[in-house]
Amino acid sequence: MVYRLGFASSRSAARQMVMHGHVLVNGKRVDIPSYQVKPGYAIELGRRAKENDGIKSSVETSAGRGIPKWLTLDAAAFKGQVLAAPTREDVTLDINEQLIVELYSK
Repeated sequence: MVYRLGFASSRSAARQMVMHGHVLVNGKRVDIPSYQVKPGYAIELGRRAKENDGIKSSVETSAGRGIPKWLTLDAAAFKGQVLAAPTREDVTLDINEQLIVELYSK
């Protein structure tokens, strides 16, 4: 979610931000990159992360990339919210589900 909201320039940078405790979910610090968020959860950056110039520039450059329709973003406050769970059509990765089914059916 941190990458999708534009708080980080890459998925690995987003993962590192979470591991260093710069991300708050519903006002509580989260340091587990695989933390499961649900619709209605608020995601924001910590106070020190909001002051980081690298993060500010990442948010500015990601504005052109856009965010998915299942997320909302308040870029000025470095806050986002999950509106709904993404559907298969919302996932932009090139995945062939049939190959996964074939692999696990053996």
